[in-house]
Amino acid sequence: MTRILGIDPGLTHTGWGLIESAGSRLVHIADGAISTKADTPLPERLAFIFRGLGALLREWQPAEAAIEHTYVNKNPAAALKLGQARGVALLAPAMAGILVAEYQAMEVKRAVVGTGHADKIQVADMVRRLLPGARLARADAADALAIAICHAHHRGTRAMLARMVVA
Repeated sequence: MTRILGIDPGLTHTGWGLIESAGSRLVHIADGAISTKADTPLPERLAFIFRGLGALLREWQPAEAAIEHTYVNKNPAAALKLGQARGVALLAPAMAGILVAEYQAMEVKRAVVGTGHADKIQVADMVRRLLPGARLARADAADALAIAICHAHHRGTRAMLARMVVA
């Protein structure tokens, strides 16, 4: 079994979801969000996200992590802040020596729902079906679990292709 941490980066809410993957079998372990307050200075918010992810990494000890690429935002200031939160979300597992994979939003939706144009409700519904017992208190946690599921599917395909090349 491989434990995978999915991360949906955000400055206000960084969603996280933890699954275990063994072949095509997926098991929900935990999920949640690291939330910051808008009136807190940016450096403190980023530090809070970093410490929160560090605590999750120490507690759950995932073998791999996956994170979603951010989309281009029309508001440059918001895009920059989101990019900074994403940087922290990439840094935390990397500093712990954990492999971090990155996926486009459409790639995640396609892996979970079957279409890259699925909406958030469809993604959350499929996450619940694929991971029985997942409560998904926040949309950010559902997105993070979807990212982890996407990584589990892709890592299995990569391993299969690697075996084919060797054989």
